[in-house]
Amino acid sequence: MKIGLNAHLLAQKAGYRRAGIHSYIYNLLQHLPPLAPAGWQFEAMVGARNSLTFEGMAMSRARFDTQSPLKRILWEQLWQPARLRGFDLYHALAFAAPLHLPAPMVVTVYDLSFMRYPRALSRARRHYLRAITALSCRRARRVLAISHSTAADLQRLLGIPREKIDITPLGYDRAAFRPLPAADIAAFRRRQGLPPRFWLFVGTLEPRKNLLMLLDAYARLPKAARLPLILGGGRGWMDEAVFAAIDAQGLADCIKHIGFIPTTDLPLWYNSAEAFVYPSVFEGFGLPVLEAMACGTPVLTSDASSLPEVAGDAGLTLPPDAPARWADALKCAAADREWRMQARQQGLRQAARFSWRRTAELTVASYRRAAAPQ
Repeated sequence: MKIGLNAHLLAQKAGYRRAGIHSYIYNLLQHLPPLAPAGWQFEAMVGARNSLTFEGMAMSRARFDTQSPLKRILWEQLWQPARLRGFDLYHALAFAAPLHLPAPMVVTVYDLSFMRYPRALSRARRHYLRAITALSCRRARRVLAISHSTAADLQRLLGIPREKIDITPLGYDRAAFRPLPAADIAAFRRRQGLPPRFWLFVGTLEPRKNLLMLLDAYARLPKAARLPLILGGGRGWMDEAVFAAIDAQGLADCIKHIGFIPTTDLPLWYNSAEAFVYPSVFEGFGLPVLEAMACGTPVLTSDASSLPEVAGDAGLTLPPDAPARWADALKCAAADREWRMQARQQGLRQAARFSWRRTAELTVASYRRAAAPQ
């Protein structure tokens, strides 16, 4: 069986583009070939400037760079279909498939944030994503959702039958995200000038990350109970409210925004933090929670959308609209060393349930279903 994979969102250079969807595509291309049955062939389609290669994966490069959304859409819709003749299966790795497709397909959907939080995108992009995702899912033989939460949204918002959806949770880089030697952590702390104890948040600064609620909870703590809070992540839409709230509540001396954190540095940040706080109200999966647990960092996160699936019984899950409860949880996290040790061990056990190999195994199983006679 010959399988084509649309990997145009695979990032060539390090940076913020290497988060999220890139991580899924990169790791899937890496793990699929060793798990495939004899006779299966894979071909990943990327932009002209993308020079990444993967063992056991043929790379097909477009005639031009497809980094910009418009160029990528033009390639996917106008040129790519002709390239797919002779393929037995096509995998749209991020929402969209060609309108005219000569092969059966599966499609991966990460979340429906463009429907749940439409203001985060331009009107044109929002309408395109909604229309093309709905059409792609309806035409696909199998729809891959990265969480049960996303699967439920696909059913409720797009009317996709549950029996057509396969759940393929994400994994993480086990070599990178792990408890690190104390000497490495101490050296990193010195280089960064970090305080002895601090709480960490990682994510784009945007409304659905729920930082205004976190700041409200933080401000409720007595000053003696506040650990420094470090916000790691790029600035997003409507992020001005976050900085305004920090100033208005007089928290500028104990809350620091450090901007985007390169993937290579993330394990050191997680290992250095006393706890990881992630109050998001909506996530397709919540990879930062998994990465933090894998590093042995206690986690406080919301009980919303997919986050309880990732956190399991580890750490604390709290309502995203209850600042008083978050304040109590932060106070407990700072004062209760026994809880932190317990949360660390529970988090490590929970993280061990996820792997990119397992993601690839579930994807291969979905390919089998899609390729079976209809």
